[in-house]
Amino acid sequence: MTHRLTMLVFPGFQLLDATGPIAAFEIAGRIARRPYAIALQAPGGGSVPSSSGIALAAAPLGTEPVDTIMVSGGEGTRSPDTRGIIADWLRIMALCTARIASVCSGAYCLAEAGLLDGRRATTHWSRSDDFARCYPAVRLDADRIFINDGAIWTSAGITAGIDLALALIEADLGGDVARRTAQHLVVHQRRPGGQSQFSALVELGGRSGRFQALLDWARDRLTESLPVERLADQAAMSPRNFARAFVAETGVTPAKAIERLRLDAARTAVETGSDPVETIARHTGFGDAERMRRAFLRAFGQPPQALRRGAGG
Repeated sequence: MTHRLTMLVFPGFQLLDATGPIAAFEIAGRIARRPYAIALQAPGGGSVPSSSGIALAAAPLGTEPVDTIMVSGGEGTRSPDTRGIIADWLRIMALCTARIASVCSGAYCLAEAGLLDGRRATTHWSRSDDFARCYPAVRLDADRIFINDGAIWTSAGITAGIDLALALIEADLGGDVARRTAQHLVVHQRRPGGQSQFSALVELGGRSGRFQALLDWARDRLTESLPVERLADQAAMSPRNFARAFVAETGVTPAKAIERLRLDAARTAVETGSDPVETIARHTGFGDAERMRRAFLRAFGQPPQALRRGAGG
């Protein structure tokens, strides 16, 4: 059976928010021989410019029932008029649509329509503070790649839209199709929704890169004890000022950042190597396999052995 999917764009949409998921659905349909019928729609239709200036041709907003609606994100969501038009349409379509999703700041449109009231949702970390102020009825969790709450799905920024699409594909067509789709897309691995979007900020040393050198230093010493006092000393700051500045830069505490560095190193070792889990736990600073297993469950929603099987190891 053909799955009817509408991708919604608007002036100032982020190009990859739309084209990334579209590519994933198109490939999955070919693999499963159960195609997605993908329609691109926009308020007013016509040639719709993205934030990059590249335009896509879209049909006007329709009211025929569909199976899935996905709202792209982008700078255009800052416009109250754009949000209002899309929200009015979503309220109507919610009555005849099985599933509604958003990528990045597309969550603003869902929230404006009231579809996220009382629900868990996420959006791009850079918009999370503003989103929380604008929509206090939403249970915002900005520390997630994507979130599914009932028939509503939301995701973080840009490439997280592909993660969301792969999760939707798995729900529609099964895990094998989702995995093969990820392989075609040359995605390293389909990331569970529980993975933190702040991992990238930690990798980059924060919003400004202020702590990049410190984290590079810590990454070379994961088997050692790395309490906040030692990190602060390396950064030439008092522990209190360091902890406050670090959270402001990265969105996580120093302890959580060190855990994520260890998680990244351990996950790479689990997925690409054959060392026993116990050995990996020691070499990445977790100390023992059980402690690492608990950390994997919190961060990825799966134990190390499941991730190894999923990676074909």
